[in-house]
This record gives sequence, structure tokens and C-alpha cells, in this order.
Amino acid sequence: MLNLYLKDEKNTIKIQSTALTDWKTGVEMEALTAVSIASLTIYDMCKSVDKSIKITDIKLDKKKWWKIGPYIRE
Repeated sequence: MLNLYLKDEKNTIKIQSTALTDWKTGVEMEALTAVSIASLTIYDMCKSVDKSIKITDIKLDKKKWWKIGPYIRE
């Protein structure tokens, strides 16, 4: 699932991806790829309007490891 959040006061778009699986392996790379592709698509569509547009902070915010437990970025 991919969600977009528009923040007018900062002229930003927050893109959040959620990936779930029944397997013991993680799918964080798929979620990060989804956010990266969405970011590049928005960049491509907006670059003619604003030359200073930039992509920042693509990161993993939380994950539930099978053996270790949850990870939540502080």
C-alpha cells in the first residue's frame, strides 16, 4: 500500500509505503523501492514547475523482525 500526504505549509509530499508478508523474510526492500519509484515519478512530473525540487529522507521507519522483534526509528 502506498500513501501520499500533502503538506502545504512546507510545500512537501510525504510518501509512505506498507508491505506485509506471511513469510519469515522481510519485504522492506519492496517498500523502499515503492517509495523511491513514487518519489522519482513525482519529481519527473514537477521538475518543470520547480527546478529546486529534491528528494530527501528515504528511510525505513519500522519493521518487525521474525527473530529479533520490532524496530522503530526514533
